[in-house]
Amino acid sequence: MDISGSVWSFALLVGLLTLTPGLDTALILRTSLLSGRKAAWGVVLGVQLGTLTWGVAAAAGISALLTASQLAYDVLRWAGAAYLIWMGARMLWAARRAPARETEAETPRWTFTTGLRSGLITNLLNPKVGAFYLAVLPQFIPEGAPPAAMGLLLAGVHVTEGLLWSTALITLATLMSAFLRTPRVRRVLDRVTGLVIVAFGLRLAAES
Repeated sequence: MDISGSVWSFALLVGLLTLTPGLDTALILRTSLLSGRKAAWGVVLGVQLGTLTWGVAAAAGISALLTASQLAYDVLRWAGAAYLIWMGARMLWAARRAPARETEAETPRWTFTTGLRSGLITNLLNPKVGAFYLAVLPQFIPEGAPPAAMGLLLAGVHVTEGLLWSTALITLATLMSAFLRTPRVRRVLDRVTGLVIVAFGLRLAAES
């Protein structure tokens, strides 16, 4: 397989993964609706920066530690699970305490920096991303191609698709904001997103 074929094949694979609803989708939608486009783009850039970091690390062989050392994998797994459960629990608690007729101004808002930090930490503390890149990336690096450069190129493809999908999510949330930003809907959104994030954290903690 040549470089062009590798790029297109990898783009198809990660494109399907990107479109699959998951933690990133829930976090981006929730942030866009409750804190606005700027904070949502902070989450998006944080997630994609984490993806790019994992891709480069895998190409350079750094993330091989995750598969070579069970202890290293478990430490990162437990740290990631604890962070997700904590973040999801905060959303659930905020939704539970929210008054029935709260105004939009009373809803705690994320800033661009808060979103960037949350997206980046969520991605970097997920060892499954590193394990995915380590397992999949070598299959798409043609013989004779420089691994680090090819890994960066493929990670860039993943990031580009993630940015396009995130743009669609944020645009959709903006168009529907008049309805989705009502107090009742905001509380429901916080509950749903919180449950999704806690579920991901518990699943991550339970996996071996």
